[in-house]
Amino acid sequence: MERVAEIGVLALQGDFEEHEAAFRSLGAPSRQVRKPEHLAGLSGLILPGGESTTFSRLIDDFALYEPLRTFMGQDVAVWGTCAGMIILAKGVKELGYPTFGVIDIDVDRNAYGRQVDSFETPLRIDALGPASFPAVFIRAPVITRVGPSVEVLASLGPSNGVAGAGAVAVREGRFLATAFHPELTSDARFHRYFLEMVETTCGRARAR
Repeated sequence: MERVAEIGVLALQGDFEEHEAAFRSLGAPSRQVRKPEHLAGLSGLILPGGESTTFSRLIDDFALYEPLRTFMGQDVAVWGTCAGMIILAKGVKELGYPTFGVIDIDVDRNAYGRQVDSFETPLRIDALGPASFPAVFIRAPVITRVGPSVEVLASLGPSNGVAGAGAVAVREGRFLATAFHPELTSDARFHRYFLEMVETTCGRARAR
């Protein structure tokens, strides 16, 4: 895979440093994003986990809604983890802030329980290869509806004992979302998968 341009990590709250560490382990450059000008020249962007209401308020306080919306309309790849998935979703229950609506899913915030209900479980994700992926769920959102153009990459079965369990990793074109936290594991395959998405998106843009 060719070396890609920098990946931005929205650094207002949450696990942005862990995402950066994962990209460093893969030799990929990354940049913390806190101001609109930090988006310039990026080929991809991570919206990390955190508390979704606080995260949305900080995006508003830092005047980042419109710059982020404009950025997502370009030839870039975007990945939201946990709270980041909520902010990318088309429909969100009881958030109180606008979302970007770039992935045709509806989500229910914190539906997997409180902080003390956090858990890790192996997931089969064919896009990452035959080995299971150690998925870490922390106050995770539940996807309650998946649109027809959305690809489900991983699901959490009823055996995990979570009401409404279903899709937990989805992709719609150049947009990726996971209900869990790949950045909190030592397994960088999901970050490598996102880098491949970035390169594919950049390749299409160069071919135009």
